[in-house]
Amino acid sequence: QVRLVESGGGLVQAGGSLRLSCVSSGRPFSNYVMGWFRQAPGKEREFVAGITWNGGRTDYADSVKGRSTISRDNPKNSVFLQMDSLKPEDTAVYYCAANFPGHILKTRANEYTYWGPGTQVTVSS
Repeated sequence: QVRLVESGGGLVQAGGSLRLSCVSSGRPFSNYVMGWFRQAPGKEREFVAGITWNGGRTDYADSVKGRSTISRDNPKNSVFLQMDSLKPEDTAVYYCAANFPGHILKTRANEYTYWGPGTQVTVSS
């Protein structure tokens, strides 16, 4: 079992930045590929960014590419999402997710096994 807890969300003005964090507990963190997803009211959960077990490969949704950076710190069992130049359309609940094995990067929500409870990000115009 893997337990994930996100933090770092909040209210920010358009153009601002936020750094989301997700801490994992349970099975060895480095075994898992990690992803960030988001879900806005009335919309489906969508992929934001993903990173393989050793950070060797990352992927981003087109909507955040160039504005966001995913990273991980395996000794600290943590994955991060740095988001810059935030826009009102980035407003959503952001979720951290994990899947095994760690070397295969997935971009669909139904391909991830473990999920955190989410953290709210609100970007005001």
